[in-house]
Amino acid sequence: MQLQGQCHCGNIAYTLDWEPDPTEIPARACDCSFCTKHGGVWTSHPDGELRVTIRNLEQVHRYAFGTGTADFHICRECGVVPLVTCTVDGRIYAVVNVNTFDNVDPGLLQHRPASFSEESVASKLARRQANWIANVSFVERAA
Repeated sequence: MQLQGQCHCGNIAYTLDWEPDPTEIPARACDCSFCTKHGGVWTSHPDGELRVTIRNLEQVHRYAFGTGTADFHICRECGVVPLVTCTVDGRIYAVVNVNTFDNVDPGLLQHRPASFSEESVASKLARRQANWIANVSFVERAA
């Protein structure tokens, strides 16, 4: 199944190939202050392939806080945060915000709370390597 999503204005768009077709999609509502304030609810499929298309790179801001190990990709145009990335050992890992999906049946989403504030940096990075999308590519295209 190809899951598609984007920020509100479409500047940051993505396609996530999820095979086999999911019978449920985990939707983790992180309780950190950033995710709480922005409505971030994240999912990933470690075996999936994520292709991110950026229409105008100048309108994308990367924000890192706390441990500084993850970048929240924020559209400067509309303010939406469709994905988060983390680089571990030279490889980019990502999660996508289920609130930015365009073509997913909401009945597939299995919402649950998530709290990572007590994790050490080493634990965070290991969890991301094991659970986040490991095949991530970015493409910039002309407006």
